[in-house]
Amino acid sequence: MENVIKKRLKDSHKGDYGHVFILAGSRGLTGAAALCANAALRSGAGLVTLGIPDSLNAVMQIKLTEAMTCPLPETKRATLSLKAENEILKRADGCDAVVLGPGLSRDPETIKLIKNLIPKIKKTMVLDADALNAIAGTADILKKAKVPVVITPHPGEMSGLIGKNKDFIQKNRLNVAKRFSNNYNAVVVLKGMGTIVADKNSCYINKTGNPGMATAGSGDVLSGIVGSFLAQGIKAFNAARMAVYVHGLAGDLAAKEKGEAGLIASDILDNIPEAIKSIIDNRADTRVAKGVRL
Repeated sequence: MENVIKKRLKDSHKGDYGHVFILAGSRGLTGAAALCANAALRSGAGLVTLGIPDSLNAVMQIKLTEAMTCPLPETKRATLSLKAENEILKRADGCDAVVLGPGLSRDPETIKLIKNLIPKIKKTMVLDADALNAIAGTADILKKAKVPVVITPHPGEMSGLIGKNKDFIQKNRLNVAKRFSNNYNAVVVLKGMGTIVADKNSCYINKTGNPGMATAGSGDVLSGIVGSFLAQGIKAFNAARMAVYVHGLAGDLAAKEKGEAGLIASDILDNIPEAIKSIIDNRADTRVAKGVRL
């Protein structure tokens, strides 16, 4: 793999490593937002701002130390409101990459907000979790995006996007990812054993990771890593394939210490720096991360 993660120059500052804007969280789902934000920081982003429903800002300021928070207008159910749209677009314009979805909820007003944002955001986007649930059955909205888009569905979320059951998706993983990428001009990260990354020109099947990573919050960590690599200037397909490789490698490092049964998402998070360091130091077997052209 080309060495897209590079050693830092001595004469550099946080602005050199990108600013990620993350739109995440709702009542009961603040952990998703925290995991995503911290993963973006742990994978090298210089700055991270988390957009959060206003009433949840206080708890996020306790959960997060290094990430900035941006309290936004909310519904009566403590989810993001349509009134937040202008401020979100303003904040997104000032950043280098945007992540939408972790823990946003399936509140009808929040769903409408997400659909309004996708065609208007001007920075490369990662759509995960509830952002994907929001466009289930209406994936054509991705064709209106003005920027590169990376989607990170698990089979259940992909089922909602294409209207096929999970068994069909699991039996046709490569074809499903490739066809969706071709039809909707998005980089697809189809999660699961042998996570697939596909765009119109290439396909990559990941070899890192283990069953212990089948745990709540693991996907939130992945979306934060993808957003971080995009903000650092890595092109969408390469950012996605490097992110799934690092994510899986961090999970493998965590499993060595904790075992698979008791592994939790924050264990993956804690091992991101060592995973990246091993790549930079050429200690990881990055041969498995070479894309296969189709």
